[in-house]
Amino acid sequence: MSGAAEIPQEYLAGYTRILSEVCTTGRRLTRDELEDRRALGERAADAGYGLRDLVSAHLKAARAAWPSLPGDPDSLLGGMHQAVDAVAEGYERAQRQAVRQEEAARREFIDDLLHGRSDLGRLAERAERFGLRLSHSHAVAVAHGPAAYDEGDPVARQVERALIARFQNRNTLLTTKDGRLLCVAPGDQPDVLTHFAKHSYAATDGGQVAIGRVQPGPGGVVQSYEEALSVLDLAERLELEEPVLYAADLLVYPVLTRDRQAMADLVLATLGPLTTARGGAQPLLETLTAYFDTGCVAAEAARRLSLSVRAFTYRLARIEQLTGASPTDPSHRYMLQTAVIGARLLDWPATPLRSA
Repeated sequence: MSGAAEIPQEYLAGYTRILSEVCTTGRRLTRDELEDRRALGERAADAGYGLRDLVSAHLKAARAAWPSLPGDPDSLLGGMHQAVDAVAEGYERAQRQAVRQEEAARREFIDDLLHGRSDLGRLAERAERFGLRLSHSHAVAVAHGPAAYDEGDPVARQVERALIARFQNRNTLLTTKDGRLLCVAPGDQPDVLTHFAKHSYAATDGGQVAIGRVQPGPGGVVQSYEEALSVLDLAERLELEEPVLYAADLLVYPVLTRDRQAMADLVLATLGPLTTARGGAQPLLETLTAYFDTGCVAAEAARRLSLSVRAFTYRLARIEQLTGASPTDPSHRYMLQTAVIGARLLDWPATPLRSA
């Protein structure tokens, strides 16, 4: 609204009468009168009128009535103060309720979007309200840190400010889910998710970010989101420390675990004999992990494990003796490395496995 004169008289109903009685008797507004003013403030807020215009309309009405009002100015000012304060309280109450309803609608939409529980056509309609066009392709980035975050958290607000400052509104959605930060961006704007990852890493004090692949259509958001979650779970299992992980770069791991029983059989058949070693399989499994993670450089792997090169090469020899496969032999290396990855994914030997 452009001015106070545009406030309809219905939102000032009874105001001058109250002022007249207050000036005549010197009394304060009654409880019912205050509640009526609050109700009018709520109605004005629901109708879309501005609080500034509403207050201005009350001041203008009081000024127009002043010459005909009895009593002293203090009574008039006191009555005005009470009435306007009650109107503002009702207005703010309506705004808080509207915010809560908006937050509830937003949370319900996000839950439906990320779990695919709603009709896709209806979901696409609701998405327009939050700046998403689900007919297009999208990708999702998920960030987690040492703490759980919600939308009111300073960390979430810090990342949101960084995105808005850089990109304004590019049909993106920044939210939280299960204590993680989450960004949904159009598939043709990868720079948005890169920027999100950069600022999430900084804001979460070194958290980790996973970015799902671009997926098309209304169901694409949930697919990309689930990919990002799987990458974070994979990173935890494999102890991947990179700050930003891309699902597209890690597709081999879902392939390896698609047949869980086949992977369990490979782990047991290849690495099972390590359990007979003194100290169990874990130290030798850590030896293989370090060896493969360093590109099969024994000296660097030994350093990571705080071992001498001699002690490390002894362990490699012991592994070959128990398994019949040499980590230094290219013909055996792929089988051993795949089995080591499987062991980490299946949490073996901490979690017992059964052969088919």
